[in-house]
Amino acid sequence: MAVNLRPGVPASLTLFLSFLIGLVGCSSAPPRPAPPAKITKESRPVTTVFVPSPVPPPALPEIIFPVMLGIDVLERDGFAAVRGKRIGLLTHAAGVNRRGESTIDVLQHAPGVKLVALFAPEHGLYGDEEAGKNLPDTIDRRSGLKVYSLHGRTRWPTREMLKGLDAFVIDLQDIGVRSYTFASAMRYAMEACFQNNVEVVVLDRPNPLGGLKVDGPPLDPSLTSYVGAFRVPYVHGLTIGELARMAAAAPGVLAVPEAVRLKGRLVVVPMRGWRRSMRWPETGLPFVPTSPFVKDYDSVVGYAMTGLGCEIGGFTTGVGKAYPFRGIAFKGKTAEQLQHEFESFKLPGLAFAKVIRPGVNGKPVTGVRVDVTDWEKWRPTELSFFLMRLACKWNPRNPFATAPADKIAMFNKLVGSEAWWAALSRQGSKVNVEGFLADWRQRAQIYQQQARRYWLYPE
Repeated sequence: MAVNLRPGVPASLTLFLSFLIGLVGCSSAPPRPAPPAKITKESRPVTTVFVPSPVPPPALPEIIFPVMLGIDVLERDGFAAVRGKRIGLLTHAAGVNRRGESTIDVLQHAPGVKLVALFAPEHGLYGDEEAGKNLPDTIDRRSGLKVYSLHGRTRWPTREMLKGLDAFVIDLQDIGVRSYTFASAMRYAMEACFQNNVEVVVLDRPNPLGGLKVDGPPLDPSLTSYVGAFRVPYVHGLTIGELARMAAAAPGVLAVPEAVRLKGRLVVVPMRGWRRSMRWPETGLPFVPTSPFVKDYDSVVGYAMTGLGCEIGGFTTGVGKAYPFRGIAFKGKTAEQLQHEFESFKLPGLAFAKVIRPGVNGKPVTGVRVDVTDWEKWRPTELSFFLMRLACKWNPRNPFATAPADKIAMFNKLVGSEAWWAALSRQGSKVNVEGFLADWRQRAQIYQQQARRYWLYPE
């Protein structure tokens, strides 16, 4: 018989007690054994096997990311900004909370909130439509709600679409680059809502490039368009919520009468835990593709870096199907030629490596992958403008001077600088890229100081 004593009892006392217990439990004469019982069919012994209950695996702790998105903050606050309201929601596949749940689902099941309509930007509600494609209105197969396309017959929500709404909620994941049209969709929606007395609620999200990197040409007023809806540098350093604050506060951003702007109602639900120095990986959040070729953080960085340089001139983005916006190829040029020319640019913070990948027909194709080796020194847009000058060198005729009118118009809307176009189309391979870049850097510094009034987050 085992005796369990508390720690600290002396060993000698333990042995003495064990001896006494042994005496009490024994007698001088053992009892006679009972006669064996007759075993009948009914009295056969039953063996009972005790199987211990399975021990459930320990619950995995909930992953706590350092950043709470706007939708997370809205939910934490009991949906106060939209409680008791009939709302419409402009969102897409990347509109999820930090648990990966769709904002559509979150708001559809939010207590006291009536989600009555959805609105979809370019690439559609699920982000799988090709760039530039006009999309029809439809019914969302998951929620059963009407989906109004804001990249189809109209870019603005109409009075009929907004009828009966108390608030218009926007949850879009931007990528920090002026030509990416989700900020444009937000601006146009704000214009329509302000004109129809509908409150706008923007659920803020991180700028994947952080909030300190500002680079590239500012937008000329004459080139404002859907691929350039804000007069900011090409890489603007603001979150979508901060852009909304700019649109509401600064005269001339929204294309509405001044009296309408002043009466407009905007609520920005800010993030918690985000700082301007954070790039996407530091948020701890998984990146949800925002469009077919922007599937991850690598392609976001690449979009800012090579997107403009592959518009006209012969450079293509990607190597085969790999490295969208990070791989570069040029018909008739080897990877070694590309690498040699790119390294001669001496661009800070960049490295170039030859890559081989299967092409569309299965045959191997070669190109160069661009990597950022020093984030602080890297200036996102510079490579694109050196690519444009190199395209003029490698083409027998200046490809920018001879491009079709529609391509020229789109190119200028994307780049945003009439002065650059005039110089590039006239001077070709002799254009002074370095001079333009120096001027844009100075103007970007001035812009960044002015934009601080719209900041919601510290450095």
